[in-house]
Amino acid sequence: MWNQIYNPLGSTALSTIAAAIPVVLLLVLIATGKVKAHLAAIIALIAANLIAIVIFTMPANMSIRASLLGVVTGFFPIGWIVLNVIFLYRITVETGKFELLQRAIGGVTTDRRLQLLLIAFAFGAFFEGASGFGTPVAITGAVLIGLGFSPLAASGLSLIANTAPVAYGALGTPIQGLASVTGLDPYVLGAMVGRQLPFFSLLVPFWLITAFAGWRGMLAIWPAILVTGLSFAIPQFVISNYINPWIVDIGASLISMACLILFLKVWQPKELWLSAKLRGKDESAATMAPPKPMDKTALTSAQLWGALLPWIIVCIVMLVWGNGAFKTWANSIFVWAYPVPELHNMINSVPPVAAKPTPQGAVFAFTYLSFTGTGMLIAAIISGFLMGFSPLKMIAEYGRTIRVCAISLITISAMLAIGTLTRLSGVDATLGLAFAATGVLYPFFGTLLGWLGVALTGSDTASNVLFGNLQKITSEQLGLSPILMGAANSSGGVMGKMIDAQSIVVASTATNWYGHEGSILRYVFLHSIVLACLVGVLVTLQAYVYPFTAMVLK
Repeated sequence: MWNQIYNPLGSTALSTIAAAIPVVLLLVLIATGKVKAHLAAIIALIAANLIAIVIFTMPANMSIRASLLGVVTGFFPIGWIVLNVIFLYRITVETGKFELLQRAIGGVTTDRRLQLLLIAFAFGAFFEGASGFGTPVAITGAVLIGLGFSPLAASGLSLIANTAPVAYGALGTPIQGLASVTGLDPYVLGAMVGRQLPFFSLLVPFWLITAFAGWRGMLAIWPAILVTGLSFAIPQFVISNYINPWIVDIGASLISMACLILFLKVWQPKELWLSAKLRGKDESAATMAPPKPMDKTALTSAQLWGALLPWIIVCIVMLVWGNGAFKTWANSIFVWAYPVPELHNMINSVPPVAAKPTPQGAVFAFTYLSFTGTGMLIAAIISGFLMGFSPLKMIAEYGRTIRVCAISLITISAMLAIGTLTRLSGVDATLGLAFAATGVLYPFFGTLLGWLGVALTGSDTASNVLFGNLQKITSEQLGLSPILMGAANSSGGVMGKMIDAQSIVVASTATNWYGHEGSILRYVFLHSIVLACLVGVLVTLQAYVYPFTAMVLK
């Protein structure tokens, strides 16, 4: 057994700086734009291994095995989702159905701002609720680029929009993960998150459109933004507090889409915003494919249903694949669990991160049938057959998709390797303890701890599992509500989703903007920081200031 060490240098400041090196190095290399994302991830992974072995005294064989586990986990399930989403997108493009989808959306509105509300925010929230794990950014990014949005707009705005729904993603998986490590009731945790995020579900649509079109561009369509935000935020609160945390995103997103579409039947902006570029951004024309003139002929009913069919199939399949009963059934048919030798249960988390020495599991669960990516592949195959693709043509297209996504898959695997290694080596916990030492300011910095966790791991679920128990222990020591701080970890984490390197690579892959991950990161970074701080301010008010304290569940 090896026990994690959280202050290997005998100085909290120095140990924290050492722990921060891998993620800072990764983000800086990507942000410079001079190092390709896959090379940056490999360099940061090497640095993470050196720090884990030399400074945090992790045995070298454990460090290497943890990295390899992360590489495999990066492909299954994350890379597997991205590959099959892009496969489905390419099929719809090849068959002409995507062009029909563009015309169908244009039939609702040709205004780019309203298209963003409908696709990036509401439609993306549905896929976050149904499957999560990169699916919404991959789908909305691909749809937006197909509609003619610039690569930076399609990537960056998809990331900004995919925030408020994240805590309830994949049918409430982050809430369940938080409950599993804290021992707190998932219904109560979900309800508390539902007393934090609705404020931001109302704010984010305004933020999204301002980021795209500027202040005046946002004010011109404020009624539609208000309808979108309210029709998502209110159901988000009601469902999370009075029904359950599992169907929050699905219910809220469907209501939001319906309300926006109905509202647009009776209201349209005075002037249409037809530019698909970010306001104030000088994007090189060399990186942008000029949009084709859109055929404005009204679609027949058959054409409309044909355009929607692949996405209807995806919605149905994702709802099935996200269901717990289906996962249990699928895993009873096929599951291969591989406990990594000399790593599984050979590492202890120790106080103050854990209440007592707790072995850390290191199992690669190859639950192929229940993987979200497998459901996406099945949806793509069904859609391909219904759209007239022959098996040979489909295989050929899949091969081309693999070639297109190869570098991105390598990048994602390397980034998951960093996340897995820093988690098992205790490097992440060292960073977490630095936040936990902030005393009366802990509600604010504890929220940012959730943000950091998602930025490091790429997953709100992983952040909750990583820091959930630390939040509980620290809040109890400070006399704060563990329900409040557990929920704050998840709510703060959603704002880290837009800057985690894995999501950025997914966005660049979906928009065919390879090699520009640094541009995407630079664009979304300030949005992420400011929104995370605003969540921290709200949690601080809920901890100390009436009437916000009345919102806290016991």
